[in-house]
Amino acid sequence: MSIIKCVNLSKLYGKNKSLSDISFTIEEDTITGIIGRNGAGKTTLLKIIAGFIKNTSGEISVLNNNPFDNLYVATNIFFSDDNMVFPSSLNLSEILKEAGKLYPNWDTDLSNGLFEYFKLNPKQYHQKLSKGQKSTFNMIIALASHSPITIFDEPTTGMDASVRKDFYKALLKDYIKYPRTILLSSHLLSEIEDILENIVLIKNGQTVLQMPIEELKEMAIGLRGDKNYINEITNDKEIIHTENITNNNIFVVVKNDFSGDTLQNIKLAGTIVSPVSTDDLCVYLTADSKGGIDDVFNKNKSI
Repeated sequence: MSIIKCVNLSKLYGKNKSLSDISFTIEEDTITGIIGRNGAGKTTLLKIIAGFIKNTSGEISVLNNNPFDNLYVATNIFFSDDNMVFPSSLNLSEILKEAGKLYPNWDTDLSNGLFEYFKLNPKQYHQKLSKGQKSTFNMIIALASHSPITIFDEPTTGMDASVRKDFYKALLKDYIKYPRTILLSSHLLSEIEDILENIVLIKNGQTVLQMPIEELKEMAIGLRGDKNYINEITNDKEIIHTENITNNNIFVVVKNDFSGDTLQNIKLAGTIVSPVSTDDLCVYLTADSKGGIDDVFNKNKSI
């Protein structure tokens, strides 16, 4: 069942378009990555889904309701980001107790277990925590809430590598035990691809693609070798990225719709065929030019 639906969703701030005709659906009880570069519109999109801000045009449905200023949607969503604010008069232990009263599905064992594991001080105050500690505490609240829709907007800000890994493990283990709809935004797909089921890729406020993560992993291949030969065999293919290695050699990322026999012949012709990481693929798909930074230097050569 589709729990979130966006159809031609747009958001204007003055004359600037933060989102432009975005359309996609999110199924119930799935983990979906909202992926894009900084400034792509991820946070705006997630805040519209959470009902914090209103879309300018288009349609959005969350739990079969328009989420903006909707109490039913608000009680079924938890939105976690690095701007979360808690009552300054309450310490961390008191915040956890009060949170347990607010969320009907609250998991006290999970909140206490994670709090102890990450060695947070129960007498500390949220506003006094480091950025990484705030992100860790926010994550504990979000997971323990067991909200039907849980949104994490760049949740690992300030966390060190070991804490980030533990966070993703905790998220996946708790999701398996208590399935719900989770949205996880990031500009680093490599860190989260192993826990994702689906991906929505955004560029400049627009949807580039939506697909299962396993399909994304198989979407493209890299070809490195003779320029003339590669140009010939990719003439009718969808080119995603091109790099000039030397005058006669290039590296091309191309949508992989080659047959197995054709790929074998390409290899026999001396071309190196390689997989493309999902992280690199998303960078290429959201670039403003197919040559990336190389285009800057190629332009300078012609000046």
